[in-house]
Amino acid sequence: MLYTVGRSPYQCDFNVIFNLLTSGDDILFIQDGVLAGIDGNCYLPALISHGVTLYVLKEDIEARGLTGQISDKVQVIDYTDFVNLTVKHHQQFAW
Repeated sequence: MLYTVGRSPYQCDFNVIFNLLTSGDDILFIQDGVLAGIDGNCYLPALISHGVTLYVLKEDIEARGLTGQISDKVQVIDYTDFVNLTVKHHQQFAW
């Protein structure tokens, strides 16, 4: 499943997300959700431990002036890659 997180991690209930995740899921941080991809964010270790792949949208990082602050555990992608993720996952959940 593809989860898109568009809200700040400080306005999301990540404990609920943790309960939904299974190995092979992907999470894409968009809009204010890109804050979850910042190096040192308290939610990153738990997300990584669930065996999911983490992505962050490049355009949203740049729009918020966060270039260079994203963890190396998170893959930076563009809109074309975003479309490819939606094709890969028939089930999607926007958070």
